[in-house]
Amino acid sequence: MVKKAKYAIIVAGGVGSRSGDSLPKQFHDLGGHPMLWWTLKAFHDENPDTRLIVVMHADFIDYWKGIVGHDCAPHLLTSGGATRKDSVAAGLALIPDDCKGLVAVHDAARPLASARLIHEGWKEATAYGAVIPGVPVSDSLREGTVDDNRSVDRSRFFAVQTPQVFRIDLLKDSYRKAENASGVVFTDDASVAEWAGNRIHIYEGDPVNIKVTYPGDFRIASDILLKS
Repeated sequence: MVKKAKYAIIVAGGVGSRSGDSLPKQFHDLGGHPMLWWTLKAFHDENPDTRLIVVMHADFIDYWKGIVGHDCAPHLLTSGGATRKDSVAAGLALIPDDCKGLVAVHDAARPLASARLIHEGWKEATAYGAVIPGVPVSDSLREGTVDDNRSVDRSRFFAVQTPQVFRIDLLKDSYRKAENASGVVFTDDASVAEWAGNRIHIYEGDPVNIKVTYPGDFRIASDILLKS
């Protein structure tokens, strides 16, 4: 039986303005390491054979090389594009077109992804081809504007997380089809795959797998990482 490859593209292209600092949030310290270090560690610890690709703004590549440290999980590094879609495409370009296997796309700002969550993504993508983690919405929801709105059934909604996992050929084909799409807003990789005609399967997400964005999030993430 041929062992299929596993790739994880870590998108680290944000500029971090909402974190209250000019330094992009993926480089902020969490428990003695940059946040990106922890994100890479999560995938490496789950399976050391996973090939890691980091996509970041070209202006910060040298900075990352200077702070990464010798104990960081091995990874390839490439510069991203003007949008998330462009950045993921840059990461996909490092995966050979004839490669058989799976690719996960994950936010660098989600360093709390558990081994269980990552493993579940690989398993579900093997079965379904295009999968995303989702957490049922617990808050009441209303749709509309501040002056014209109505209640909606929250049981039909999920908060979407990463890693989003796909067959390599499926995601590459989806990105090729979307390359020249005009007037379409792609919010994540699932939206690209869906636009290209693929059905998306939701697997169980994890409320702990927060996207670290605001100053308070850094304190929460640090506490969780140091206790794990």
